[in-house]
Amino acid sequence: MFRQLLVGGAVSLFNIAVHSIAMAGVVFVFKRRQAVQDSLRFQVHLILLMIAVVLVLNVAHLVEVAIWALLYSLLGVAPSHVSPFYFALVNFTTLGYGDVLPVASWEMLGPLTAMNGILLLGWSTAAIFAVLASQLRDR
Repeated sequence: MFRQLLVGGAVSLFNIAVHSIAMAGVVFVFKRRQAVQDSLRFQVHLILLMIAVVLVLNVAHLVEVAIWALLYSLLGVAPSHVSPFYFALVNFTTLGYGDVLPVASWEMLGPLTAMNGILLLGWSTAAIFAVLASQLRDR
């Protein structure tokens, strides 16, 4: 599982970097009337800032999923053949069940985890937008 997390994390960081570069490109297009020397420094700053913000939020979400997984483990919510972290992540991200179901006596924890995940992921999305908007506003 650790290897999968490392690979997934590396791919996520790569995608975050790609998306940050795309965002910087959008900002560059709308701010192209700025001096070139100022633009390049701003673009690099924005890329690094957005990577850092999204990285911190992703780590926070993994910790939150781990907390759900700990609860699942303590309560025996996940089937014995399924990792509690995987099961918590499926619920937290609202991916939904396709391969596993919770034990019947704890079936409400799945939807509660999903509700928690939707709210926290939405909050993170709003925070990412706020950081980007503040950088554009201050520019």
